[in-house]
Amino acid sequence: MMNVKYLYVYTIGCQMNVYDSEMFGRVLRPMGYIPAETLEDADLIIVNTCSVRKKAEEKAFSFLGRLQSMKLKNPELVVAIGGCVAQQEGANIVSRMPWVDIVFGTRAVGRLPDIIKRFEESGTRVIDVTMDPVQIEALPPKDLDTPSPVSTFVTIMRGCDNFCSYCIVPYVRGRETSRSPENIIREIEALVERGTREVTLLGQNVNSYGLKEGICSFPDLLRQVNGIKNLERIRFATSHPKDLSDDLIRTYAELEKLCNHIHLPVQSGSDRLLERMNRKYTRAIYIERIEKLRTARQNMAVTSDMIVGFPGETDEDFDMTLELIKTIGYDGLFAFKYSDRPHAPAVDFPDKVPEDVKKNRLEKLLKLEKSLSQMRNDAYLGRVEPILVDGRSKKIGETGLREWAGRTSSNKVVNFNVPDAMISNDIMGKIVEVRIEQCRPHSLKGTWVKTL
Repeated sequence: MMNVKYLYVYTIGCQMNVYDSEMFGRVLRPMGYIPAETLEDADLIIVNTCSVRKKAEEKAFSFLGRLQSMKLKNPELVVAIGGCVAQQEGANIVSRMPWVDIVFGTRAVGRLPDIIKRFEESGTRVIDVTMDPVQIEALPPKDLDTPSPVSTFVTIMRGCDNFCSYCIVPYVRGRETSRSPENIIREIEALVERGTREVTLLGQNVNSYGLKEGICSFPDLLRQVNGIKNLERIRFATSHPKDLSDDLIRTYAELEKLCNHIHLPVQSGSDRLLERMNRKYTRAIYIERIEKLRTARQNMAVTSDMIVGFPGETDEDFDMTLELIKTIGYDGLFAFKYSDRPHAPAVDFPDKVPEDVKKNRLEKLLKLEKSLSQMRNDAYLGRVEPILVDGRSKKIGETGLREWAGRTSSNKVVNFNVPDAMISNDIMGKIVEVRIEQCRPHSLKGTWVKTL
């Protein structure tokens, strides 16, 4: 009988890292690893890292620092670091933190069982940051007796070929490679069999899926996914505006399972900065794409990413970003202060913006975003919305009521009350109608009307 060992994965960063962390558990299960409930229970701790922003990198090293005392108390504990920081820093990590046993890169997920086995057998530190430019690790068989989350991520491609001047992704995740559509469809079908009702298709630029390999286009992949029985909803992230085709826009008019939300990062409202960022589109092109999307799908929700304080950003550039935000009327924004990242060309750009200026601009942008998000959400007041239930709310409901949580098709988080007498466990994963009674900038609140 195989000895049971306990795995704890600490995940930092993007949705793709969440997917990769799930993969760690899948590929290590045949070796006897099962999830640890707490950090202290673990035999193997993996820190899955992000280096897109300096703050995320600092968070990873801070967490690794906490593990030093655990390693001293329990020398048998295995400490591993994976993801983008591992790819970026390689052997430098163990020089800085000698209690780290294993460093593995972004393309090493499929090799992880062998990496762990090599360390267990030899006790010698393993560093594997080899980056295969083409091969994507084959997915392991699914454990069909293990339920899947109602909403889950599926990576359809890895890497990026765009080389935006501020971005480290092409250097730590490699060049763009797409999985076969057959492999993707099989994975989603297996997830649906285990209880998944919504998938989010992931890639650094899903719009260019399949182009290099000459396989089906991203719109055609969406059409195949739309045909999967018992799948309720489809989302995707992230889209690059330069590759948002008319065919992809048409899928919003054609496919009933495709949610009426798109995350379309713009980064800046200034054409001068967009060119300096190497984004390969203009403000006018971006606005035109949004107008076409909103023509194809009524009540289309749009969210985006913004960078403030990019090198050379003037007050005029920043004002153009604020004006673009007002013009589009975003449903939500992820906004960040620019920070230098290794290998990215912008590291060497002159005219760096002072930290206090970046801070003030970010605060001003987020204040505008909050007011616009509140205005967009206020439009939901009194409406009855179909919600996919994906869990219990973190909030405590009123006396005699239980709060659940889910999302609208437009990706609005909704917390709602359901009378105890009206529900059973079957509500999880179901589409329910909820009357919206309160609107906040980043969530809605309501009451269950009926289960569909």
